[in-house]
Amino acid sequence: MDIPYTVEARPDTGLYNAKVGIWLFLASEVMLFGALFSSYIMLRVGATEWPHGLLNVPIGTLNTIVLITSSITVVMSWASLKLKQFSRFKLFQGCTVLLAMTFVVIKSFEYRDKFSHYYVKVAEDKEVREMTGHIEGSPLFWSLVSINESKDPIKEIVFHPDPPAGEHAAAHGEHGAPMTIPVSQIKKLECFGPWHSTYLAIYFTLTGLHALHVIGGALVIGFLWGPGSKMWKTDPERFTNRVEVSGLFWHFVDLVWIFLFPVLYLL
Repeated sequence: MDIPYTVEARPDTGLYNAKVGIWLFLASEVMLFGALFSSYIMLRVGATEWPHGLLNVPIGTLNTIVLITSSITVVMSWASLKLKQFSRFKLFQGCTVLLAMTFVVIKSFEYRDKFSHYYVKVAEDKEVREMTGHIEGSPLFWSLVSINESKDPIKEIVFHPDPPAGEHAAAHGEHGAPMTIPVSQIKKLECFGPWHSTYLAIYFTLTGLHALHVIGGALVIGFLWGPGSKMWKTDPERFTNRVEVSGLFWHFVDLVWIFLFPVLYLL
């Protein structure tokens, strides 16, 4: 027995079953991300200060372009099926999967950067202040640095400071020259993980959840591009509907990022 309304529209909703289901699912997703965005707004409004310059805006912009392009290719893959051009569907659907993988790879490099750079605060010692180029009235040391080498037993650590950004442009070694700081003078050494600050906890929560959605959507789209595409020969109309439903989810994923990018990277 065939399941009704898998292809033709239901008389009560004007939609076939899968489209009704995806819209209900997306409604729950809106509530999920809406709660997280609302929490972010409450924390941001209540904070006396908010960090800036910790995220790489060019990389975020590149990922935005990647996702917007993938929205175009997923529409083109569905349109190709409507025009009975299966080979073009395979091309555009494959491009969508590649763009999704590109987004995840770029995001992984951004995550790695947070765990390979460190917040360093040194003791307020005259000699150390002179060594780190301390500027009067600024934090003693706040810079993105990467640990280059160390001795065993560790008595001192060599840092290669990166050019600081935003309001964290505190003093660091002259022209980013390597600095050797005794361990005894280091008061705090911590990478920029979610435990570092409320801001980074929000960043990893929102972008991590979004990345999981990207991976999940890419798996479904990849299945429809590969083994699932066999349905085109037996039931092309139903297969086209499945591609459309997966595209609706993908557009939602892209829309979430369009909100995440300015909120986290630009504001």
